[in-house]
Amino acid sequence: MKKKLTLLLSLLALAAVGNAQKYVGGDISLLKAYEDHKAPYYDSTGTQKIDFLPYVKDNCGMNTMRVRLFHNPANASTDAKGQGAIQDLEYVKALGKQIKDNGLNFMLDFHYSDTWADPSKQWTPKAWLNVTDAVLQDSIYNYTKASLQALKDAGATPDFIQIGNEISYGMLWGAEGSTANRYYAGQSNNLTRFTNLLKYASKACREVCPNAKIIIHTERVAQPYYIVNFYKDMDKAGVDYDIIGTSYYCYYHGYLPQLETALKQIEQNFTKDIMLVEVGYYNQFQPKDGTITYDYSSTYPVNPEGQKKYTKALIDVVNKYPKVKGLLWWEMDANDGTGNAWSSQHVLKEWYNAGLVDNATGKLLPAAYVMKDFINTSTGIESIKGTTANQKTSGNKWYNLQGQRVSSPKEKGIYICNGRKVLVK
Repeated sequence: MKKKLTLLLSLLALAAVGNAQKYVGGDISLLKAYEDHKAPYYDSTGTQKIDFLPYVKDNCGMNTMRVRLFHNPANASTDAKGQGAIQDLEYVKALGKQIKDNGLNFMLDFHYSDTWADPSKQWTPKAWLNVTDAVLQDSIYNYTKASLQALKDAGATPDFIQIGNEISYGMLWGAEGSTANRYYAGQSNNLTRFTNLLKYASKACREVCPNAKIIIHTERVAQPYYIVNFYKDMDKAGVDYDIIGTSYYCYYHGYLPQLETALKQIEQNFTKDIMLVEVGYYNQFQPKDGTITYDYSSTYPVNPEGQKKYTKALIDVVNKYPKVKGLLWWEMDANDGTGNAWSSQHVLKEWYNAGLVDNATGKLLPAAYVMKDFINTSTGIESIKGTTANQKTSGNKWYNLQGQRVSSPKEKGIYICNGRKVLVK
């Protein structure tokens, strides 16, 4: 029996070495604004007021938070600001430090625009309009480098850096409404211009934050062939990056089998790790403006339990693919429960009710507690070690493999501690 146990422990240790760290959490770009406006957050019972970041770390197994950065959001429209386009460098320095001070990984999302950047709009910041491509390359390099240095100096060094947000069709197209400078995967138009911009952004990242992982972020799960052509273009051009990032919203991009198709294609064609840097599902209502392409509500009802069920199904899918190392929920902190003038302007109340918090009450929803299953799987052992008296009594949060909280491990077995699996001998 002793020999069998020793062999088992050896195999588990080898599995642990071979299984890279996984990252789970969400985009919390508005958390500072919510907290500044005294938005309350509560646990799932709605009775215990919580400090959001340490609570989701200790009770939901989250270890990574994402924040967007605009070049100068003061130039954004009133509507865009009301939708949450408010994150300038000073704001991100403060929130990034809060993330790091709570022992979480910090993912920085450069929008490279004064307003929302996504596949349908990649408008050049006002300060960079009407310059040559050579000057624009210098601008993105200097801005990226200066921003990262400022964050580093503020104690908010990013662990992950997105050089662009949903840049499936390129970025920095020009003035709002411009049809110029767009890139299409597998074609030569604007390819060199686009990849040069990425190279200058990446160069700045390596110089200031050499330990950070660089993410290139697209969102074409509905068109896996486009994803493959896109990253082949990046590799042929010699763009320096570490992680293939994608958004996946089932109501825009297709049901879960479509996600599987895309992940299979990426894993078959590339060796890089994958992160789903934006996912989500509604918890109260779907918008009535015709933006929903795929309606999953008959399978996953649009309520907190349906959202939880969907989250479980999503995690079951992505955990089939070993290169998927990250899962982040978009706007998971959305909380308009204060009733003040600021939150009444925020259109999450009317448009996108898909966070992991009840917008009306600030109560954490059941799906938030499911997110840790992305890391805490029977095949995902990340750390094998004995426990010490200090580990058992230093305030660490322990869970059994059923996700149930235990005061401290009293019996032999595998437990979860601070998002890692620990073997107690």
